[in-house]
Amino acid sequence: MNKVVLDTNVLVSSLLASGPPAAILDLVAEGKLRPFYNDLIISEYWHVLKRPQFNFHPLQISRLIDDIVKAGIAVEANDPSTIPMPDEDDRKFYDVAIASRAFLITGNKKHFPLDSFIITPADFLKKYQSLS
Repeated sequence: MNKVVLDTNVLVSSLLASGPPAAILDLVAEGKLRPFYNDLIISEYWHVLKRPQFNFHPLQISRLIDDIVKAGIAVEANDPSTIPMPDEDDRKFYDVAIASRAFLITGNKKHFPLDSFIITPADFLKKYQSLS
């Protein structure tokens, strides 16, 4: 239950407001969740979080991504999935979740296949808290 792949929208939401995405990042910072990622995911985090419309401070972005890398595990998803994806840019998250047998936490479930390991931040927290 502690292995997670975080879609970029979870990071954006966690920096914009308190709520389930921020609580998930708190669990990562506390060492209770282990994020899995690859270079493509980290690259997307940087690219999206630096967008001018968000106006996030560069130090805030660096700290968040550094925390994820330090707490997490890099995974090579060498066998890309062939399942049809509504948004091909999200395949990297799906493939890392499959390779690491982790939950894929996203605010955009419609971008992914209907698999039980793909879960919203709020639903993940409910499930996590029920097991704690």
